[in-house]
Amino acid sequence: MAIGKLIVVCQSGGKFTTNSDGTLSYSGGDAHATSLTLDTKFADFKSEIAEMWKYDLHSLAIKYFLPNNKRTLITISTDIDIRRFLEFHEDFASADVYVITPTPPAPSDATSMPCSRSSHTMPSGPVSSIDAPTDFALDGPVSPVHAPMDFLHDAEDAGQQKAPGLSSWKNYITGIGQTFKTRRELHDALDKFSLAHGFNYTLKNSDGRRFCARCKAEGCPWFFIAPKLSTTKLFRIKKMNDTHTCGVGSKRKNASRKLIASIVKEKLRDTPTYKPQEIIDDIRRDMGIELNYAQAYGGIAAALEELQGSHRKAYNQLPLLCENILETNPGSAAILNTNEDSSFHHIFVAFHASLYGFQNGCRPLLFLDCVPLKSKYRAELYTATALDGNGGIFLVAFAIVDVANDDNWHWFLEQLKTVLSTSHEITFVADMRKEMSESLGSIFPNCFHGYCLHQLTESLKNKFKGCFTQEVVRVLISEFHGATYAPTAEGFKKCIETIKNISPEAYEWVLQIEPEHWANAFFKGARYNHLKSSITGSFCDWVSDLPAMPVTQVIETIRRKMMEFMYTRKMDSDKWSSRLTPSAEENLQRSLANSCSLEVLFSTGGCFKVRDALGVINVVTLETWDCSCREWQINGLPCIHAAAAIEHSGKNVYDYCYRYFTTEAFKVTYSESINPIPPLDRCVQRESAVHVLPPCIPRPVGRPKERKHELKSKQAGKRVLKCSNCKKLGHNKRKCKQAA
Repeated sequence: MAIGKLIVVCQSGGKFTTNSDGTLSYSGGDAHATSLTLDTKFADFKSEIAEMWKYDLHSLAIKYFLPNNKRTLITISTDIDIRRFLEFHEDFASADVYVITPTPPAPSDATSMPCSRSSHTMPSGPVSSIDAPTDFALDGPVSPVHAPMDFLHDAEDAGQQKAPGLSSWKNYITGIGQTFKTRRELHDALDKFSLAHGFNYTLKNSDGRRFCARCKAEGCPWFFIAPKLSTTKLFRIKKMNDTHTCGVGSKRKNASRKLIASIVKEKLRDTPTYKPQEIIDDIRRDMGIELNYAQAYGGIAAALEELQGSHRKAYNQLPLLCENILETNPGSAAILNTNEDSSFHHIFVAFHASLYGFQNGCRPLLFLDCVPLKSKYRAELYTATALDGNGGIFLVAFAIVDVANDDNWHWFLEQLKTVLSTSHEITFVADMRKEMSESLGSIFPNCFHGYCLHQLTESLKNKFKGCFTQEVVRVLISEFHGATYAPTAEGFKKCIETIKNISPEAYEWVLQIEPEHWANAFFKGARYNHLKSSITGSFCDWVSDLPAMPVTQVIETIRRKMMEFMYTRKMDSDKWSSRLTPSAEENLQRSLANSCSLEVLFSTGGCFKVRDALGVINVVTLETWDCSCREWQINGLPCIHAAAAIEHSGKNVYDYCYRYFTTEAFKVTYSESINPIPPLDRCVQRESAVHVLPPCIPRPVGRPKERKHELKSKQAGKRVLKCSNCKKLGHNKRKCKQAA
């Protein structure tokens, strides 16, 4: 391939089939060729593809296979995805992309699929479904829009793939001899047909053996009868009078919940974040039908039930999901527990690739966090996340629990202990609750517990809210952060003395919250200057933005996200030429540049005295990788004083960097891969002694509180009044006695 240029074969209109080895094959459809360069914008590429087949620009999706991987389809949705696509195929002259749209192209002789076994077909009616696995929906650069809305359609859903529009529905009922695969397909076609022509219908003498419909208007002769063909599920129109005398076109202005669901389902496949108000506006504009919010919301609920499956049944599929995880990813952990009444309690998942990467390539540092999940039933996601050598988040293990409490946290840590065999002392960054400290101390006896700085800051703000002006509170927070990040006891003391001068109460509070658990100057573990568990906020925000989905799909979505991280970061690291990861290399080069102005006074063995421009002298000991400024010990990379001493001694500065920041360790982190899991609807359901019911804890009424306000909502008290006259608390100026 020429540098930065690739011939792209765009294919559409065919279908995917799953081979016996789990790989995907694509057949049928049409193909067009184009080219991509590093300067190509995604919007331009998408517009060009839409023009090729006259597709709706907003409904199509573009996907491709990774080299040597025919199991997983990756989505192209941004300019970065275009760049990655070119990088992945830089050794190839051409590559294929597959254009997916809910509006299939006009059928040709090679790809048409008649909907009737007679000569009467439906050119504008339902078409056959795309045969694609569940993995087809997500495995690109993951965003909330790419949540796993299953592209696999049942035969019963085959009549619902065309884009909504009254004009396209007018031919859904064509006449005698027309055949429908199921009774439901026939009913849906009639519902859309009657809405398009503007009349109401009624079902007379209809049962499982025949379907009889008549126009509801009195005296109108329109009707048809479609009996079921024996030994099949097919229904064929046997008798029909297609004449109306009721003045069709102005009667029907309402839509059933089922019809709304069929319209919404077509939208939700491409836009899972489709909102009720958007549905109301779209149906009003396209069909002239007025819906209320409850109807639109009910349509979304019904459509999601069809697309994703039952939330309730998903819990009973968890035992099968655990078996599939263990079979497809040997060395992984998938532990499911239920309550005495068989209701779901919690599930713990840790993939072998993540455990291997953490134990062999990552720093022994874990961040514990909790994220509420959007679900029909109440659920919380617990995560144990590490950082790779380039500062990227690395999910080690996660659990879904019925409710966030201390018992579930204790159980989660117990499972984490069983899967981690590292001999290193692990540092945990988590909240400062007493129960969390006790659980960590009992399960990981040699671990270090660092309090989350974000939580401490929120506690400080709420503790002294109303006692000081906002400007004073900001100064307190600034000095508190200074004390937290200060590498030495002298720096810590200087900051808290400033706090003491502002407020003795705040000073006492700071000392009472155990500085040895949060201050760099006294903390004995290794946090590498990462003091907030919210450092994993980007992942937590991604989880929070996912639409409500069954519990099995939540786990599958997270697995796909992890699998994508594993592959893309492994591919990125293959292009690195430096000994350290890019972010570590940048920090090291900055230290080397700043060390040029320092003066190395003298050395005794491996001990150096380094003086800066202000005359401050720091002692560097190369043998123990120690500097009196303590930046080297805290960050894991040589500080400016160490860099100056190493350069002065003529040694290689890279030999004094922690191995976790090396490119080699990064590649080890992502050396293993997470394997796909077979879709549950395609697996043979084994007889299991475990039957899992949904959690018995009902979901609270109302919208879930945002994570960033969670602590504030717990601790915020009643607003304290402050008099603008006497400056005292407890009253305002109007009730001030001094003013009187």
